[in-house]
Amino acid sequence: MTSERPSVEIKLVSDPMFLAGARELILGLTHRLGFKQDASGQIALAVDEALANVINHGYERQCDQPIWIKIWTTADEDEPGLRIHIEDEAKQIDPDSICGRDLDDVKPGGLGVHIIRQVMDTVVYEKKESCGMRLKMSKRLASDTNADQPEHSHG
Repeated sequence: MTSERPSVEIKLVSDPMFLAGARELILGLTHRLGFKQDASGQIALAVDEALANVINHGYERQCDQPIWIKIWTTADEDEPGLRIHIEDEAKQIDPDSICGRDLDDVKPGGLGVHIIRQVMDTVVYEKKESCGMRLKMSKRLASDTNADQPEHSHG
């Protein structure tokens, strides 16, 4: 399914300076695909959190390591949306050990994994064959259809 070439593929270095550009790319692309403004912002935030985790934890804040963002648009499939893979060459960890901190532990930071899992429809962390990790995420456009609608109508 993901063997076809991505619609967009970007290689960047693990410098936080480039996070804003990645967010802007995701915002523009999701908006063009038809996601509402709130959903576009949430998807961009999820990608930003994933990239920040690679930089801070995977590469331990080294600013010269490679990160790849690969995006497949699925507008022509049964369920329009997008798939995003974020890949690195950082240290490998057990994908089952990737979890956010306890939400009862109130302090700044550490919520990236929770945000990613809350926002995206699918989230899979996996080890790459030789080195590094891959985060596979997807978001269906259909899951955004009622995002801006109130949950209850008082009419």
